[in-house]
Amino acid sequence: MLAEKYVKVNFDSYEDFLKNCKIKVPEDFNFGFDVVDEMARIEPDKKAMVWCNPEGDEETFTFSNMKTESNKTANFLKSLGLKKGDSVMIMAKKRYEYWHFAIAFHKLGILMIPATHLLTVKDIKYRVEAADIKAIVAAADKRITDVIDEAKKNLPVLKHLISVNGHVDGWIDYSKELKNFSDVFDRPIGEEATVAEDKFLLYFTSGTTGMPKMAYHDNSYPLGHIMTARFWQNLDDNSLHLTVADTGWAKASWGKIYGQWFCGACIFVYDYERFDAKDLLEKISKYELTSFCAPPTVYRHMIREDFSKYNLSKLKYAETAGEPLNPEVFYQFKKYTGLEIREGFGQTETVALAAMFPWIEVRPGSIGKPSAWWDVDIVDSENKSCKPGEEGRLIIRTDKGRPTGLFLGYYKDEAMTKNVWKDGIYDTGDMVYKDEDGYIWFVGRSDDVIKSSGYRVGPFEVESALMEHPCVLECAVTGVPDELRGVIVKATVVLAKGYNASEELIIELQNHVKKVTAPYKYPRIIEFVDDLPKTISGKIKRKEIREKSKFTK
Repeated sequence: MLAEKYVKVNFDSYEDFLKNCKIKVPEDFNFGFDVVDEMARIEPDKKAMVWCNPEGDEETFTFSNMKTESNKTANFLKSLGLKKGDSVMIMAKKRYEYWHFAIAFHKLGILMIPATHLLTVKDIKYRVEAADIKAIVAAADKRITDVIDEAKKNLPVLKHLISVNGHVDGWIDYSKELKNFSDVFDRPIGEEATVAEDKFLLYFTSGTTGMPKMAYHDNSYPLGHIMTARFWQNLDDNSLHLTVADTGWAKASWGKIYGQWFCGACIFVYDYERFDAKDLLEKISKYELTSFCAPPTVYRHMIREDFSKYNLSKLKYAETAGEPLNPEVFYQFKKYTGLEIREGFGQTETVALAAMFPWIEVRPGSIGKPSAWWDVDIVDSENKSCKPGEEGRLIIRTDKGRPTGLFLGYYKDEAMTKNVWKDGIYDTGDMVYKDEDGYIWFVGRSDDVIKSSGYRVGPFEVESALMEHPCVLECAVTGVPDELRGVIVKATVVLAKGYNASEELIIELQNHVKKVTAPYKYPRIIEFVDDLPKTISGKIKRKEIREKSKFTK
């Protein structure tokens, strides 16, 4: 695997890994040339990606295919006048053309801005103006292109609209144009050449408050994901890996391209519109996937299916990230598959900065231990390291250097950057604690921790207790105002099929939480809803629930 060129990949223990895992970052590193094209040179016929959709279409791409298709795409983009330093947004859903464009962007030095296809006119205008976007690449879907056309009316900076997988009036048809371009693209030299410190990738973070921030990374970012793919997802040259994520989200960078190809793994992409647990299990079985990563929500739906109908014998590793994993989901999945779901932790601003690495015993509910080359600490209000069992803020110390994989800051927003990153400390905004053995346990975002009657209540612990009850499909725990106690614990619950809301069920759930965790943590208010409010990336909007509670109390 190419990862060995940049980092040692085999370790005897977690202590060996922590001490001796050090990354090398070449000054002129470029993922397109140094990984994709290099793999095409070494193993041109090795599978890089298997793509399919529910309609039965299937495409397989070797690394040689990826090189030639990205080269043609780079020549096409260059013909439009797009060059190093320009910003281009891509909204291609899970179409395989996304990967051809991504590699081409990297070869040209274009700042790639992945985005979800769910954006509104307002969202698109904000992004184009904020990031000076010159072109948009989008799937030829009227639900997407009509919104972009409407947004473009007052956006003179937006020069080009490029359609993928279909013709759109007034747009450049990528598939039609591509055949006019050469599959040879030499590495740029001089002013057009890229270096590791050049801007590479920008994500508009899906915060639950305010306008999205622009977290951006440089060309060294893919190297950081060797940590994600090799040491957390356990990938190698024989892996066929699926990460459940749309290409508009940072999770796609975590699991659908960079670290995976460093490891020589083949990426599996299932291009579906609507998630269906049965359908996904069918694909894992049919294509004999060896590794699978999905957010806890996906696992929650999967464990309610009949696993005896599927052959999952080839599946060796299962991982999760994006939100805390409830222990009950862990135990049910292990019961059905024999596999332990290994949790990983990070942000759009980072790669995997903590995880259940292969050398350590899995402890359900913990996000694992810190990653090598990341100076992770848990601190109190005075930035002093917390003792085991003491809750504090999860930070990254950068006074000795920025770890490979950490973002550069928030694009064009120095004030926001300094708000979270100053005096050699990057503050993740997450509240956690560490046990005596060094495992990290997630408590909640700093804004989500509940202080009631002098007690601190982490929402995740109460949510985990609720999730153990068979009637709960999803839930969110928040604090709401109370005249007597100041704040009390509220649970907003989505019921599983076959259960109906009732006062009796509320009492049953309250008693259940009292038995599972400390009695003072039980939710004094339980509200049943059809759906939880979420961001377009799927994160629960606890702030929205809290705000509504102020008026409905």
